[in-house]
Amino acid sequence: LCFPTFPRFCGQTFTEHPDREMGLACVKAYNDWMVEEWCGDSNGALIPLIIVPLWDAELAAEEVRRNAERGVHAVCFSEIPSHLGLPSIHSGFWDPFFAACEDTETTINMHIGSSSRMPATSADAPVAVAASLSFNNSMASLSDWLFSGNLVKFPKLTLAYSEGQIGWLPYVLERVDDVWREHRAWGGVKDLIPEPPSAYYYRNVFGCFFRDRHGLVAIDEVGEDNITFETDYPHTDSTWPETKQVAEKMVEGLTDEQIYKAMRGNAIRMLHLDLDKDVVTTPGLKRTAALDLLGE
Repeated sequence: LCFPTFPRFCGQTFTEHPDREMGLACVKAYNDWMVEEWCGDSNGALIPLIIVPLWDAELAAEEVRRNAERGVHAVCFSEIPSHLGLPSIHSGFWDPFFAACEDTETTINMHIGSSSRMPATSADAPVAVAASLSFNNSMASLSDWLFSGNLVKFPKLTLAYSEGQIGWLPYVLERVDDVWREHRAWGGVKDLIPEPPSAYYYRNVFGCFFRDRHGLVAIDEVGEDNITFETDYPHTDSTWPETKQVAEKMVEGLTDEQIYKAMRGNAIRMLHLDLDKDVVTTPGLKRTAALDLLGE
């Protein structure tokens, strides 16, 4: 799954262009390149990830449906669209886009930095401060989504927090449930969220990680069905070229079933890939499929 760099993590570059006709043409050209050229002859090794015209939710929905017709099941979106000057996920503006994603089984992927703003304490803080806090927007975004009512309105919608890591999830899930139980009467969600927010996380959300031992230690709270492994190649945070060794160290103590889900199976399910039909039903193949296919 290859995220955009030149258009930025959810296509902000084209959204910011003042000429909407040109912006839409660029979005479609990028997606055509992604599907037909980048992924076209890879025999499934490369998975298409599209962008949409963020300035118009109806056009975004049309682009999701256009690409779903050629087998695409992943789209980029902003973790916090209001940071881009766009309507929030509470506004109702995005409903056509969300409906299209739900109808076509297209997962909404929110990469860190997709709101064009990284967490920081001050303008003169070392860059290392922002780098160490890179998961903060994912954490804020998840709370936003869990209290938005969108996962009630669109119960089959799927979200993924790309590079958001997972070690922070147990406390956030505990906290949102506490707030729901104790404060929902005055917190604006009494009639909006009928179940504890964590229920929607376990049903609709995937956390993505590349180096997060704490998250795997807490796999029972994070959810073995809710995590997917990634590499961040070719960025400087990447585990490459020691990806397999890093992965093997992180999953020590997990069952073969948990390793398979985290390293491969959940991603196959999340992206609706036609892979590993034999592995799912054949004992002993899960660990091999999960780790050996990462290479040496």
